[in-house]
Amino acid sequence: MCLLLEACFFHQCLDIVLKPLKRAAQFGCTIPDPLGNQCYCFMPLVSYITDTPEACLDRHPPRTAELTLSQLHSIEGLESDIEAYFAACEPFRLSGVACPFWRDWPLTEPSHFLTPEPLHYWHRECWDHDVHWCRFALGDTELDFRFSVLPKITGVYHFRSGITKLKQVGGQTQRDVQWYLIAVIAGDIDTDIVMVVCALMEFRYLSQAPAITSQTQDRIQVALNEFHDHKQAIVDLGLHRGQKMVMDHFHIPKLELMQHVVPSIMQIGSLLQWSADTMEHAHIEVVKDPASMTNNQDYDAQIYRTLDCDEKR
Repeated sequence: MCLLLEACFFHQCLDIVLKPLKRAAQFGCTIPDPLGNQCYCFMPLVSYITDTPEACLDRHPPRTAELTLSQLHSIEGLESDIEAYFAACEPFRLSGVACPFWRDWPLTEPSHFLTPEPLHYWHRECWDHDVHWCRFALGDTELDFRFSVLPKITGVYHFRSGITKLKQVGGQTQRDVQWYLIAVIAGDIDTDIVMVVCALMEFRYLSQAPAITSQTQDRIQVALNEFHDHKQAIVDLGLHRGQKMVMDHFHIPKLELMQHVVPSIMQIGSLLQWSADTMEHAHIEVVKDPASMTNNQDYDAQIYRTLDCDEKR
C-alpha cells in the first residue's frame, strides 16, 4: 500500500510540473529552431519511461486512453478505502493511480507512450533470467571457471573471478557478460538452452539498432518466435527457478514486455533513444558518489554540501 500511495503522489507531482507542456500540447507554442526561426510547435507525450510493474499493468492488453480513463471512472469513489480501491483495480489491470498525470494531455495513448526501456527490460532481463538459466545448467563453479579463463579483450571487462559472486551489477557489467555468454555455455549444455539464450541475445542486439528497417523488424520478430519455440526446454530441465522452488511457467514481466517491442518500433522508431542510461549515470554522479564521501549520517545535508563544493571548484 505504501508503494501505491507513493505512485499516486508521484503522479500528482508530475501533474503540476508538466502543466506547461500540457498547455503547449493543447494550444501550441513558439520555439526557435537552430537557425533562429520561430516555429509554432505542439508538445505531444511521446515516451514515458516507467518501472516494469506499471508498464505491464498499463500495456497488457494494448489499450486506449479512453478505455483506461473509463475504467478509472467506473471505480471512482472508492479512493478513501485504499484496500478496496486497489482490489477494484485488479480486474482491469490498473496500477491503482486514480488520477494519472497524462489524463488531460491531448492525443495521449498509454499503448504508445509507454515505450520499452533497454537498460532494465533487456539487459537486466538477461542478468536476472538468462544468466540464472546458465548457472543452473552448468553449475556456479564451472560457469565461473569458464569466464575466468577467457582471454582479455581491450575495452571489455575481464571476469577473472567469474560472475556468480558479483554484487550490485550495473548496466555496463551486464553488457560485458552478454559479450561472452554464448561462447561460454556452448558445447556442454542442451542445444535448446543455447538456442533460447542465443535467440534472446539476437533479439536484444537487433532491437538496439539506431536505425531499424522493416527487414530488421522481421528479424526481431523471428528471434522472439525462436525463443518461444524452444523455451519449454528450460522448464523441462528445471532451470527456471524462483527463490524457493522450480517454476513451470514463464509469467515474467520483462519477457511479456518484449512482445511490445516491434509494435513500439513501428509507432515511434528506434527504441535506443528511450534508454534510462543517462538518468542512471546521473544518479551515480549526483547521489551515490557524494554519499560515499559522507560519514553515513544525515545523508541529504552532506550530499548537498558536497555538490555545492563541486560546483564552486
